[in-house]
Amino acid sequence: MGVTGPPGPVMDRDEVDRALARLGAEHEAIETSLLALQDHAGRRLLEGAELTGTTKERWVSTEASITLLWAYFDAYTDAFHAAQSIRSRRRWSSREDLVELTELLRGESVTVAGSTTATANMPTLTGGSSKLSHQFSLSGLVDEMNDLYANSLDMVVTSDAVWSALPARIDLLAAELQRTRQLAHSVGVRPGEHPAGDDLERITDTLTELRERVISDPLAYWVRAQGSSAPGGGRPDTTVYDREARALEDVRREIDAVLTVRQDAEARLVKLRDVLSRADRTLAEARTARGEVLAKIAATEVPVVGGPPTVLQEQLSTAAEYRRHAQWHRLSPLLESLEQKAEDELLRARESLTAVTQPLAVRAELRGRLDAYKAKVARHGLAEDPLLIERYDAARRMLWSAPCDLRVAEQAVLRYQHAAAEQFNAPRTQPQGGPEDQRGPGA
Repeated sequence: MGVTGPPGPVMDRDEVDRALARLGAEHEAIETSLLALQDHAGRRLLEGAELTGTTKERWVSTEASITLLWAYFDAYTDAFHAAQSIRSRRRWSSREDLVELTELLRGESVTVAGSTTATANMPTLTGGSSKLSHQFSLSGLVDEMNDLYANSLDMVVTSDAVWSALPARIDLLAAELQRTRQLAHSVGVRPGEHPAGDDLERITDTLTELRERVISDPLAYWVRAQGSSAPGGGRPDTTVYDREARALEDVRREIDAVLTVRQDAEARLVKLRDVLSRADRTLAEARTARGEVLAKIAATEVPVVGGPPTVLQEQLSTAAEYRRHAQWHRLSPLLESLEQKAEDELLRARESLTAVTQPLAVRAELRGRLDAYKAKVARHGLAEDPLLIERYDAARRMLWSAPCDLRVAEQAVLRYQHAAAEQFNAPRTQPQGGPEDQRGPGA
């Protein structure tokens, strides 16, 4: 939409013809734009929707703008046709015709009678005046139409952009939500029984409310681009939608975990029973070993061996009940807790067995050391040494008697080792022979 130019002196015929040509092009462009606005899908949706909030307020103003636009365009059309009619009276326009055309084309010769409703709803575009008719030049009228058109188009395009983007995405997410709810119900994830079930209910309510608000007040979900004055400059606000989409993804992951539990539950329960059984057997072995130690080892403090924890067995029974009744959402966290506790219990049982059998291990080490030194003594040819025999027999009696005092037995083994070491390091006496022996045979 262009501008014809400011008023001035009487126009000549060439100026009039050029102005009329511009007016004709302008008229066609304005008419095309208005018809496109009239047929815009967004405008038709706005007309048929039950609007609320910001959108309702702006649509009242926009409807008045569109009504006023057509009134201005009709006045503009009448003025343009009047100018064409004057110019077509004669091939060479007279002075009077040119004066009339100059006033029509450059002066404030266009009177627009607006409706009471349109004028009341468009105070800013009419300078706040309460008059029902206004005088415009053709260029001024084009400026008014440009402003009205830009504001109206912005409202229509913005609403249509939100409606084109958000409801369809909300519907797709709602369909995915429905599938997730069905899957959740099949594995026992229900509202009031599992946090994920409560989340699904909240997401459902939020999406339902969001769709209703988007349909009734699309402008509430529009973020205008900073620094942009073009109609429709900006983007739909998807903050709420994106948040709920992320929440649904979190719920899906939780349900996948529950499904994994359903598939692996039996194998995990079997493994749990095996781990707890090994822990019980290890504790039983530790209790047996403690009795043996108390009977065979003297002057030794042997730690008490605790019994198997009944709590874990009760929780294992509860887990089996959950599996039988397909309560996978409860079984999942219980299995994870039980698996860790069972491993800890097996480790505790092994540590208990190690602590209890420590004295027997010390006695076995002393026995092995004593026999090793006896073999070494034999290799040095000292097996018949009376002192070594005596000390070996003393250490052996202590180590193979019950109860065995490990501290005394260790001292006996050390005495045998020291005596053997002294014999190993003692100088050997060579046998002395007679003169014949020194001379050798045949001397």
